[in-house]
Amino acid sequence: MAKLNIAPTKSNLLSVKEQLAVSTNGYELLEEKREILVQELMRLVEQVKVLEAEIDQVVQEAYPALKKMLMLDGVDQVERIAHAVHYDYDMQEKAVVIGGMEFSTIEVELPKKELFYSFLGTYANTDATITKFFELLNLLTQMASIRTIVWRLAEEVSHTQRRVNALDKLIIPQAKETKVYIESVLEERERENIFVMKALKKRNQHK
Repeated sequence: MAKLNIAPTKSNLLSVKEQLAVSTNGYELLEEKREILVQELMRLVEQVKVLEAEIDQVVQEAYPALKKMLMLDGVDQVERIAHAVHYDYDMQEKAVVIGGMEFSTIEVELPKKELFYSFLGTYANTDATITKFFELLNLLTQMASIRTIVWRLAEEVSHTQRRVNALDKLIIPQAKETKVYIESVLEERERENIFVMKALKKRNQHK
């Protein structure tokens, strides 16, 4: 590791020592932050896995129900029902604090399920199918919200890891090497000064 290109002076030594102390403290704080963020990231990944399993389960129930609905009600009737169903969704940005950091995500508030069609010409499976797809939509909005946080949290972990690596592999070793170099030069100068002072003192004694 190449040392810093600065003059070996006492003032520069104090500056390097201060930089080393700040860098070391910063490294410890960033490493602690990284560990917290990674833990939170893994926790959210587990939530994603749970949601994925729930979504898979609902999909396995919803699409066969839709197929049955098409067979019983007919395509034309299903299209009429689909056109009659209308919901308004409230979407807004939401701030979430994780590991002491604020992340923004999208929160979708689903409306309450209503009956937009007549019972006439429909079967019990019709309402069950709509209920299943409403449940699926609810799970998908939860997934979208969590995945947004996971993506941004993963970016922050990556950014923090790069800073940790820079401190650990470059800045701190460089400061340490520079500190050792300056100290060795100053010590050598001190020894030379002592030698010169002793030589002058001896010369004066012989006059």
